Amino acid sequence: MDSRSAATGAPDPDAIEFVRFCYRRRRVGWPELYDEMCAVAGRSLFRGYDADDLAGIGIGFSLFDMPALAVMAGRIVAEEQALRRPVAVMVASEVQPATPATLTTPTPVVEERTIDVPIRLALAPAGA
Repeated sequence: MDSRSAATGAPDPDAIEFVRFCYRRRRVGWPELYDEMCAVAGRSLFRGYDADDLAGIGIGFSLFDMPALAVMAGRIVAEEQALRRPVAVMVASEVQPATPATLTTPTPVVEERTIDVPIRLALAPAGA
């Protein structure tokens, strides 16, 4: 990490965005996320940053930098997973208004139920 983020304990915002970018490409945990970060850095897929540029914002790929990178990645993965919580959806049938033709037939009973439906959104890489 650079001296600025090491002294304050707060990672550079670009470093956080780099980890988010890599996690959103492949929703995996550590150590697979580390492999994805290395691949992204090797191809300069994040804003054109290579490994040296990323080192300047606090993303180091050496064994000495790995513990801090793992902690940051774990925190960001937890935040991303919290954003993907299931959403409750209410499904109900509609009752048609009474007309002369329907006055003789029984009106259906409306039952309301709440069903938890997980919604998963995935982002496709550019050019896919």
